[in-house]
Amino acid sequence: MVIIKDILMYCTNLSSTGVFTILAIAAAVYYIIDGIYYPPPNPDVIRFLDSEALPTPMHLGEITADKLKLYDGSDPKKPLLMAVKGQIYDVSQSRTLYGPGGPYALFAGKEASRALAKMCFDEKDLTDDISGLGPFELDSLQDWELKFKNKYVKVGSII
Repeated sequence: MVIIKDILMYCTNLSSTGVFTILAIAAAVYYIIDGIYYPPPNPDVIRFLDSEALPTPMHLGEITADKLKLYDGSDPKKPLLMAVKGQIYDVSQSRTLYGPGGPYALFAGKEASRALAKMCFDEKDLTDDISGLGPFELDSLQDWELKFKNKYVKVGSII
């Protein structure tokens, strides 16, 4: 510590207290100027922009699994939909996850109950058939269903 003190004294002709005071003032000035020129984003503006970007979800009612395939994200003008336990949810707000190129794109436009329960990405598991699932998998599916109910708008069901 004595070496640092001697170097500061030699280079600046100031005591260590003086150097640290100058550094503290410089840091405070930096944060003030940084806040003026680069203010944090206004949450109300972000919320407004997000609401403008996504259209209001449309209610589809009861549709077939084949019709659900039309909403897989391949047409950017259509909503992005997927189903869990026969209930169809609009997942358009998570297009980066469920849309083309996303990590869960496989689920878009499909009934994904079995795949979600098994945490599996196989095409053969993209079905509403949950027979033969164990208690752990059924609990997992229930958690997924709750997540979708809380986060996304239900727009229909599969017949």
